[in-house]
Amino acid sequence: MIASQTTHSRWLIIGPSWVGDMVMSQSLYKEIKRIFPNSAIDVLAPRWCKPILERMPEVNQAIEMPIGHGEFNLSGRWKLGRKLRPESYTHSIVLPNSAKSALIPLFAGIPVRTGWKGEMRYGLLNDLRPNRKVFQYMAERYVALAHPKPSMLDDVHLDTIAKPSLTIDTENQADCLKRFGIDHDKQIIGLCPGAEFGPAKRWPEEHYAKIAEQLILEGKQVCLFGGPKDRVVASNITNCLPEELQKFCFNVAGETSLNDAVDMLAACETVFSNDSGLMHVAAAVNVNIVAIYGSSSPLYTPPLSEKVAIVNTDIDCRPCFKRECPLGHLACLNKLSPVRVIEAYNSLK
Repeated sequence: MIASQTTHSRWLIIGPSWVGDMVMSQSLYKEIKRIFPNSAIDVLAPRWCKPILERMPEVNQAIEMPIGHGEFNLSGRWKLGRKLRPESYTHSIVLPNSAKSALIPLFAGIPVRTGWKGEMRYGLLNDLRPNRKVFQYMAERYVALAHPKPSMLDDVHLDTIAKPSLTIDTENQADCLKRFGIDHDKQIIGLCPGAEFGPAKRWPEEHYAKIAEQLILEGKQVCLFGGPKDRVVASNITNCLPEELQKFCFNVAGETSLNDAVDMLAACETVFSNDSGLMHVAAAVNVNIVAIYGSSSPLYTPPLSEKVAIVNTDIDCRPCFKRECPLGHLACLNKLSPVRVIEAYNSLK
């Protein structure tokens, strides 16, 4: 059911809904282009994904998903599928695990519809892969779907798949740094203290503040990244600093577009980050990363980069993969000291 390598194939990818997952999905697009050089890849995804997808040369176009995340809307999915039918896609890969995510490729009449077994997807997908857990890492699970079922176990390994690599707009980067008064010629350290998933991924603000203070005293600038929901967390970190150091700490959380964040993260020498979407963006712009894990695990969603130092505690209850600590103590994060995180940073030098 997989196309010939010399055939011009058209692929519709039903993309994920989280920033980090969307970044990691680039490994799949790279693999499709490697195996099928004459392919064209379109990605159906929420509107917010467009800035990320536009930084992926492998993607022909990002198609906005007009139906909200979690919304069923059968008639809307049928109309969108029928609208896409004239595109004559030859293949579709469905990355989410829900049944509703597999409806649009069916309605679009795409002959080969590939994805992992999920909720009631029999018949919706005709190239159904039975058990995604045969692969440990999410990126492997994505890339495996570009390979025939019989050979995917032999062909896909984390250490050999192509890593995400987002393009950088250097003019926009320079404009952003100027707008926020950040000195391009002085070393910039990024901090990403938020976590959209929940507080069980968020290292304490006071720990981040200690990191920021030490780095500023070493002569560096610190830039705090995040979305609007992270603005308060980032402000609390700045306010924990001695007043004379606060002028070297720039809080841009909630003040940048996703496009701007990509370019500004690329200007950093190192980024300290919780397990979040921005951690994966930082990996894809090839900066040093200190990745801080709480309830989640680097054995599932590590930053796909060679320039990474991963830190976590080894307490018995982690990883639990919960949004909030079920035991109420957040020990997996609270007991992870700034000293250990700085040691990880120094190991990258």
